[in-house]
Amino acid sequence: MAGGGKDFYQILGVSDKATAEEIKKSYRKLAKTHHPDANKGDPKATERFKEIGEAYAVLSDADKRKQYDQMRKLGGLGFGRGRAGAPSPGGAPGADGAFSFEDLQGGFGNISDLFSSLFDLGKKGPGAGPQAGKQRGGHVEYVVEIPFLTAITGGKVSVDVSVTEECAVCHGGGAKPGTEIRRCEECKGAGTVAFGQGGFAVKRPCPACFGRGKIPQQLCDSCQGKGSVRQQRRIEINVPVGVDTGAKVRLSGQGERGSEGGPPGDLIITFKVAPHRFFTREGLDIHVTVPINIVQATLGSKIRVRTVAGKKVVLKIPKGTQSGTKFRIRGQGVQKEGRVGDQYVEVLVQVPAELSEAEQKAMEEFADASGLKH
Repeated sequence: MAGGGKDFYQILGVSDKATAEEIKKSYRKLAKTHHPDANKGDPKATERFKEIGEAYAVLSDADKRKQYDQMRKLGGLGFGRGRAGAPSPGGAPGADGAFSFEDLQGGFGNISDLFSSLFDLGKKGPGAGPQAGKQRGGHVEYVVEIPFLTAITGGKVSVDVSVTEECAVCHGGGAKPGTEIRRCEECKGAGTVAFGQGGFAVKRPCPACFGRGKIPQQLCDSCQGKGSVRQQRRIEINVPVGVDTGAKVRLSGQGERGSEGGPPGDLIITFKVAPHRFFTREGLDIHVTVPINIVQATLGSKIRVRTVAGKKVVLKIPKGTQSGTKFRIRGQGVQKEGRVGDQYVEVLVQVPAELSEAEQKAMEEFADASGLKH
């Protein structure tokens, strides 16, 4: 099993069906109990705290948990013992429960890369270790729904974005103001620890100091020692003229804050255009459906049709127009990058469900004149 035969679910005292919240709750309880500061001079507690951090680092990340579960289904992963026997039918372990690197290549590719992806948490979180130096913050991606007409004409929309900010109380150090910060004894200030056995090992951020190489004497009350907090930020976004669903805009420096003074990441907005009760869009063209009565269709008429620009255009309906006929109004579609579409108007002839006495008589006379039976 990954981690030298240790089962991460057993370490955290949860089942392999546990929810993310159950895993988090168990981790917090165990980490508090076995933290080195609460068990001074007890090496077993330190080792237990290390195991708890290692287990939580994997199981709290959905992608890493999925990879770990795949390996877990194979049984024990005994690295460093060579090829201890061929797998049994169905891909199960050999007689001694061991696998070699060759056994795993088909299912997982490069196993070293897989373990690196499981434990290389520094790239995603603040404090990737003293040797990493300044690190750029992560990008933040949001899908923002915008009104149909705003997408056509352009404008501004506001969005609340949740990002990780440097803790304003401890300035990212994780320590309660006025208290000391000492070197982490677990990683000896390196910020990383080696993981593996035999001749195989990968490095990962130290679970005791979160990869910083230092441990606060007292944790910051605001961020609980993490050095960062989640904050809601309201950002005003410019919507380009003619934008459509799936279009993206990138706001430089509006993403996650960088670590160790590194530059922030970007905010990437993907637009989703809300539907409109009257207009629909196909590329640069606008489509609408307008009802007309049987008299307008038979004798011809003029109707006023609304456009996405807010105008009302007069449209001539010729005599004998059939239901479903489409008319094009040039230049009244979407304008984008020097091009402009058209607006298509489909007319639907509506037949009255009830007629007045005069209307009934007129229709009968029309039927007689046309030679129609009624």
